[in-house]
Amino acid sequence: MEPIKIMPCLDMKDGRVVKGVNFINLRDAGDPVENARFYEREGADELAMLDIAATVENRKTRLEWVEKVAAVINIPLTMGGGIATLEDIELVLTAGADKISMNSAAVKNPDLIDLAAKTYGPGRVTIAIDGKRNPAMPSGFELVIAGGTKPVGRDAIAWATECQQRGAGSILPTSMDGDGTQKGYDLEFTRAIADAVTVPVIASGGAGTLEHFYEGATRGGARILLAASVFHFRTFSIRQVKEYLKKRGLPVIL
Repeated sequence: MEPIKIMPCLDMKDGRVVKGVNFINLRDAGDPVENARFYEREGADELAMLDIAATVENRKTRLEWVEKVAAVINIPLTMGGGIATLEDIELVLTAGADKISMNSAAVKNPDLIDLAAKTYGPGRVTIAIDGKRNPAMPSGFELVIAGGTKPVGRDAIAWATECQQRGAGSILPTSMDGDGTQKGYDLEFTRAIADAVTVPVIASGGAGTLEHFYEGATRGGARILLAASVFHFRTFSIRQVKEYLKKRGLPVIL
């Protein structure tokens, strides 16, 4: 079994790291460069950075954020938010990101996934999928876009399968029902996607205890565990998470 990876996430707004609950009520969580440096020292395997207001404000990703953070870390950086064209992807990768993450743009223009995967390789393409419970959907989960504000009437699990077929190298599901609540990853949603695809799944949204990380990897089937609040507000360290997972028998790189 490959090692389970830990991925802190910097949600960005107005040049600062922020964190909210269910995508609202944002609190300041510090400077992105300081946070990035700190997390790499702490043992993060990868780092995610999401420009959470880009799509809602209908603008492009702030490239200077990417440049500044990429300059101080050696671990892989995934950038998402406001990436809607092949040119956007090129700019973000040139600015120093190792991978890009797309959400709304991929739903609106699925061919962009094929194009990105063919141009840069599947390993550099992550598709973020926001889902919300809806019993009218075959899987029980509906796809939502625009920072969790717009349901699109499509099945979220079927979309994950299509993303993999089109060349996505990893899938990052976030449950709108769980984000920022610290009540644990939405294991049902994460597992449904992990069972539907063979590429790595990044568990996201709701981690609040060490047990939640273990459940994300075991019951949720995720290979990468993303978290924000618990790291930003120092509930516990990345090292504590890794030592806990190791004690519970999961492979990690300490």
